[in-house]
Amino acid sequence: MRIPYDSPRIHMYTRIRKSPYFYASRRHGIESYSVCNRMYHPRHYDEPIAEYWKLVEGVTLWDVGVERQVEISGPDAFEFTNLLTPRDLTKCQVGQCMFALNTDVDGGIINNPVLLRLADDRFWLSVADGDVLLWAKGVAAANRMNVQVREPDVGPVQVQGPKAKHVLLNLLGDAVLDIPYYWMETFQIDGMDIVVSRTGYTGEVGYEIYLRNASRDAEKLWNTVLEAGRPHGIEVIGPCQIRRVEAGILSYGSDIAVDNNALNDYGFLNPYEADLGWTVKLEQESDFIGKEALRRINEEGVRRKVVGIEMGGDPIVGYIEDYLRVVDDGELIGQVSSAFWSPRLKKNIGFALVPIDYAKLGTEMTVRANIGDTTATVVEKPFIDPRKETPKL
Repeated sequence: MRIPYDSPRIHMYTRIRKSPYFYASRRHGIESYSVCNRMYHPRHYDEPIAEYWKLVEGVTLWDVGVERQVEISGPDAFEFTNLLTPRDLTKCQVGQCMFALNTDVDGGIINNPVLLRLADDRFWLSVADGDVLLWAKGVAAANRMNVQVREPDVGPVQVQGPKAKHVLLNLLGDAVLDIPYYWMETFQIDGMDIVVSRTGYTGEVGYEIYLRNASRDAEKLWNTVLEAGRPHGIEVIGPCQIRRVEAGILSYGSDIAVDNNALNDYGFLNPYEADLGWTVKLEQESDFIGKEALRRINEEGVRRKVVGIEMGGDPIVGYIEDYLRVVDDGELIGQVSSAFWSPRLKKNIGFALVPIDYAKLGTEMTVRANIGDTTATVVEKPFIDPRKETPKL
């Protein structure tokens, strides 16, 4: 089943923001956009499977300027940032990054950013989508904390794929080899100030380059990275959804979402339902928003869970337009939020939100789509490299 690109036109106008790299990245023959953080987000320049192979066999450059940074600084910055996440930030050193959920008072996931600790009293939350800036400002005001919460002029790009390290070596020299997985370092290149982290959205070897003064220097950085990558065959693509599902990475807005379907009462999934309970550090002395709710949920258990599935049927190439229904005796019990054909596994794989009784490995279920029913089986995730050794190479 090859799903065509959406046919309705997306308007370019002032109400939707443009990434600092918007004009540089669209020169490469953009075929489709989505909207993320109220910004145009390049999605595809080529067919999804073609872009997949460019990523896993070579090196790719992504415009991810939509990943807005929420910067927190000031005398109370550590206490305040620790309040926003169930992670224990006493374990996060300056120069380290963390996958750090933001939770509400009910324990629901508001967002799933990567946190960067730039200094003792300065943090960035690199937000995939959602109003974290406004939420953080509200929390700061309500708690009368001495912090500044703002969106800095910072725009990231990602360099992802097995040859990514060679590109960064060309760009920055041997010092880049000293950055461990989920750590970062600051550099200056040709008058541009950047922060480079060993992170990404793929499960491949990869880096994110955060450019300061992005509104001024974005096109210059874009061209500089392309030039450094030219000897290694760098290709411009959009974020590869196939590879992120293979890597077991959930997408905020689809796999973790407040959505308007028959299964949801407009509440957020909590970390235990999203199979991200490992990020919740209830034993820490510090308080955080949602701590008591998550303590109760941890003790009582959950009634539903996001699981990895393999699905039968024709290869799914493209994006499912709506959640696929998981049914039992014709009754709706769950939903498939992401589903793609994996070229290496030669299977349809994805994520499904199902009752806890269906979450055990090996459980079979029926998935209903407009082209008919198919069988899905719960399997371990990540689907490829389950111990996540590849990005640490």
